[in-house]
Amino acid sequence: MALNYVWLALFAIGMLVGVLKLVFSGDVETLPAMMDSTFAMSMQAFELTLGLTGTLTLWMGILKVGEESGLVARLSRLLSPVLTKLFPDIPKNHPALGSIFMNISANMLGLDNAATPVGLKAMQELQSINKVKDTASNSMIMFLTLNTSGLTIIPVSIMAYRAKAGAADPTDVFIPLLLTTFCSTIVGLLVVSAYQRVNLLQKNILLMFGVVALLVATLFTTIVGMSQEQMQAFCRVLTSVLILGSIFIFLYSGFRKRLNVYNVFIEGAKGGFHVAVSLIPYCVAILAAVGVFKASGALGMLQDGVSTAVEWCGLNSDFVGALPVALMKPLSGPGARGMMLECFSSFGPDSFVGHLASVLQGSTDTTFYILAIYFGSVGIKKYRHSVICGLSADLAGMIAAVLISYFFFA
Repeated sequence: MALNYVWLALFAIGMLVGVLKLVFSGDVETLPAMMDSTFAMSMQAFELTLGLTGTLTLWMGILKVGEESGLVARLSRLLSPVLTKLFPDIPKNHPALGSIFMNISANMLGLDNAATPVGLKAMQELQSINKVKDTASNSMIMFLTLNTSGLTIIPVSIMAYRAKAGAADPTDVFIPLLLTTFCSTIVGLLVVSAYQRVNLLQKNILLMFGVVALLVATLFTTIVGMSQEQMQAFCRVLTSVLILGSIFIFLYSGFRKRLNVYNVFIEGAKGGFHVAVSLIPYCVAILAAVGVFKASGALGMLQDGVSTAVEWCGLNSDFVGALPVALMKPLSGPGARGMMLECFSSFGPDSFVGHLASVLQGSTDTTFYILAIYFGSVGIKKYRHSVICGLSADLAGMIAAVLISYFFFA
């Protein structure tokens, strides 16, 4: 519902500004420009979504091999001591733990859309042990808060879009995104734990966060003092090692299980193709609205207003160009993606705004969209504290994205 209002508002405000320009200033160019932009952005949305099909198809196939080989189940059992502490209401070795791990893993790999089917399966399994069927359980809220906080280790989708847009180094947002999503996840977990009175000062939980924090700190201290060229080279090599290493481990697990790895991969890849194709109408819809909103001059007016207010406060306003991504992110993934692509088109993917838009796009996930489809899939009507927890993670991610982007790309 929220996306419906946002989408209509973009069209309505754009149309209103265009008509007012025609009536009061005799501007006869704005309305034709809005019309041209609508069709041009629709074509761009179609081409970019098709360009992403290969990436999603590849990773859905790889994840399917990991699931069929039992690797995912083994990893789930390995993480069970931690997951059972964060989700005390879930019985030990319940199938929901495996689905939760799969969903979080897909998000950590930057496959936000590929994570959705597994996330819906996890919600169905959580609903099966939910005592009040129309009300979100604590486990559901914890799961969705971790989901919306968007912890990302390998931002595959964002790097694919940056490559498609012609970025000189699509991987240079890797470490900024890792740091940003780490901040949003920590804040989201703290808020939901406070609501549910989950004791985070437990051995297994502290050990897990200690390991994650050590990895993040090691990455950060490694790159401090590097030149821009050295930093980009380091990110490129590290990302390559992680991606190729993940592919090798998943395929090797299937080989050891004596699976027909090729057929299993194809079966999973078909799902990735369908996911990618299903994104086309959403991307076309939002980019068409963005085209109207921008071509009318309404977006420029909003950015000028915010920029003036920020500069009046004596602050740097370079981040304002990427502000639409931050505003859209809690409402719609395709919407925020459309704003990011618009930043690439207007400023370039290698500009400060282009980099910041990329980091904002991956800083958190789409809170309202996720809550709507995940809760809606199992008939949940009472969300309890899930919205506050999700938006807290969003706000932390946005602030961290701006500060970290200034450090890396300003």
